[in-house]
Amino acid sequence: MSCDHGPLVSPAGRLRNIVQRPMQVLGLLALALAASLWLGGLARAQDAQTRIIYPGSMAVTGFSGTTIPNFDQGLPPGVDPVDATFIDTSRATLRVFDVSRLGGPASGQLVFTPSPFEVTAGQIGQVFGLTYDDGVREGVPSGVPNLYAAATSLHGIQIVTPDVKGNGRPERQRHGAAAASFMDGQFGATNGGGPGTIWKIDGITGQVSKFADIDTNSGPGIGNLAFDPAHRQFFASDLDTGLIHRIDANGTLIDTFDHGVAGRPARGLPPVADDGAIMDIHGAAFDSENPATWGYTQDERRVWGVAYHGGRLYYSVGEKAEIWSVGIARDGGFAGDPRWELTVKADQDYAVTDIAFDNDGLMYLAQRGPVENRYDYSLFADSGKGEVLRYWRENPDDPTTQSAWVPVPQEYAVGFPDGNRQSAGGVDLQYGYDAEGNLDTGACDATLVNTGDKLRENAALADRLAAGGPFAVHGVQLTPKALVKPANAPPFGSWFVDFDGYFEDPDVEGHVGDVRVWRPCEGRAGYYEQIPGGGYLPPFYPPEFPPPGNLPPCLDVDDVTYFCTPRGLEADLYLHDHAGFGGDSIKALSGTPGVEVTSPMSHAPGAPYRIDITGHHPGDTVNVGLCFYRKSDQDKGGYYPCCKMTLPLRTPASSCDR
Repeated sequence: MSCDHGPLVSPAGRLRNIVQRPMQVLGLLALALAASLWLGGLARAQDAQTRIIYPGSMAVTGFSGTTIPNFDQGLPPGVDPVDATFIDTSRATLRVFDVSRLGGPASGQLVFTPSPFEVTAGQIGQVFGLTYDDGVREGVPSGVPNLYAAATSLHGIQIVTPDVKGNGRPERQRHGAAAASFMDGQFGATNGGGPGTIWKIDGITGQVSKFADIDTNSGPGIGNLAFDPAHRQFFASDLDTGLIHRIDANGTLIDTFDHGVAGRPARGLPPVADDGAIMDIHGAAFDSENPATWGYTQDERRVWGVAYHGGRLYYSVGEKAEIWSVGIARDGGFAGDPRWELTVKADQDYAVTDIAFDNDGLMYLAQRGPVENRYDYSLFADSGKGEVLRYWRENPDDPTTQSAWVPVPQEYAVGFPDGNRQSAGGVDLQYGYDAEGNLDTGACDATLVNTGDKLRENAALADRLAAGGPFAVHGVQLTPKALVKPANAPPFGSWFVDFDGYFEDPDVEGHVGDVRVWRPCEGRAGYYEQIPGGGYLPPFYPPEFPPPGNLPPCLDVDDVTYFCTPRGLEADLYLHDHAGFGGDSIKALSGTPGVEVTSPMSHAPGAPYRIDITGHHPGDTVNVGLCFYRKSDQDKGGYYPCCKMTLPLRTPASSCDR
């Protein structure tokens, strides 16, 4: 299904970048002139008077492009046009696309969408990471979320010194200098932004404001963002320090998690503290074309992508990418139980800059090539080998493998160039589409969306591709998520959306960033996502209580939360050992006919006690008999003391059936 969302605010024209190499002077000047004529009447994001976000809205970040100021006055003889080329602050670094109507079935074609809502580099600078909130406004759900975007260095770092030539333009610099500052359009300085800024875009009005600021970030920027709807809080990965920041719904920084110090030891690895390096654009050691001088924290502790899922925050670390997670406690704080999930199996050791989960609990990862920064703005990442991968949990768990996830992931074909590995580092899930390419909101997460470079280029397929539009497409690929390789290679079963509608720049790389879809789903709970509703009734003790040993009532319940899993309904029990019995394990049995209750044989310290429930009807009350004991007593053999009680669980009304 689809609906007409009405017009969206956008500039009159779209032009990507003046990014030709110095030898291509004439082309560069021509494009600069076109930009000066074409973009005279740019509409500002704040002027929007209409709702900008609907179910299925697709937000995409990317480089805003370049311009030559005062080009109409000409350039003096001998001036390299690249030295006079600056970030175009009037053009968009964030666009929100309406992809509700793709115009027909997928055939590898470019899709021309309605003009997107846009936020310019002058407003927010260059951004990469994205997330939505839950649309709660003044405590009331509105059904329209706000969008958040984070400052980045992944679209280059540009610095300048004051004008010394009297031409009204600052002087571009390749190396640090005492009077250096970040170029206008780098971090949204006009609106008080910096390299640690997170921007908020109101989903109804389009108004842009500064939401939060990690003011200790010296320049590397933020890896990515995640929203935790259960606690209404955000997480941001800091590429300068390696810390994961926890931020409340008002933009206040609460606390941090340090993977290098608190995470690595959980896998027997030595702690690695931040080395204190910063991006010092005033020092001679800074080289704008050498990211090693930019103050990134060490690779072993550098956190890129973040995603909240199933009561845990998942995050990626390093270029030999590993996926880790840490629990989020009931009060929203970090639970202190970091866990290695897997080491990414891919052809290249590239950073995973984005993580997404579908309703079945499958995990999607997007790689982005190493950071680059050509002085001519042409290259921000080493593209052409980045993969988009899909992992799922072993079911049942294979005890011979270290990870709970399958050892070999599935891969998607991204783009038409040989190898089909054109990932630019963004990935998310979208609703499904019907046979005519219309959005179907009844299919919650049937489509994979990912960003990529040079998506429709392949000389050997040029004749077939020509029917589907221009070749030089840098933007987003939309693919039915079932089409993993070898299916859809090459990806003629996908649609493509260009970031800015300019198709004369085949050589640029890394100019597209992240993607995020607003995708509220109703009527079915997702795997490993907390289910609202349900609860429990006061526990009671069996007639034979107390058990041998005359133990007093030693167990009570603080809380119960519910999740859907491939096994059925999972109940996480937060138990209170108020008598100090010292139990660390449970056995669970069903007291309700026709309902099966099972519990795992092991329990991680500090984690809730998990039981699985099957055979019930949603909303039923299920009586669960619990035996709370010490594992060390059981290991001795024979009788061991056990604190027993029956806990009536009121199951949620949502079904876990597929």
